[in-house]
Amino acid sequence: MLEKELIISQADIAGRVKELGAAISKDYAKSPLLVVGILNGSFIFMADLVREIQSDIEIDFMRVASYGMGTSSGSLRLTKDVESDIKDKDVLIVEDIIDTGRTLKYLRQSLEERGAKSVRVCALIDKKERREIDIPIDYVGFEVKSGFLVGYGLDCREQYRHFPEIYHLIDP
Repeated sequence: MLEKELIISQADIAGRVKELGAAISKDYAKSPLLVVGILNGSFIFMADLVREIQSDIEIDFMRVASYGMGTSSGSLRLTKDVESDIKDKDVLIVEDIIDTGRTLKYLRQSLEERGAKSVRVCALIDKKERREIDIPIDYVGFEVKSGFLVGYGLDCREQYRHFPEIYHLIDP
């Protein structure tokens, strides 16, 4: 039996996503926005978020694979790139969770090097427990200090993404 502790309720998530959507809508009221979800974890959060954004938006996705991240020789590789032209566009990266900051630094740098007008970040969870790289997060859903989290897109070995709440997994 799965041992888990509720961390963030479905109602709290819905309320915070509405607030984030309003803030993003205000910031991009006069300019179109390319919203880029980072697969696989962001898909549920991003689907709810874009329905709350009242600005002109385009949607795309990226996926990054990490290899050997437990060692200092860890590397990242883009396995799915955006299909949209990002040159001179305002881009919003949507992530499920920011942990070490390595993936986000890699993604932000990649988009900036390809000519994005601006790159901002919206993360459902900002978890600073294992942060290695100090990277700005423009829109934060929730700050969580520690724990292995599942639900609302977050997984453990590709399981539990479908939970409508966020749980701390007691024994992953």
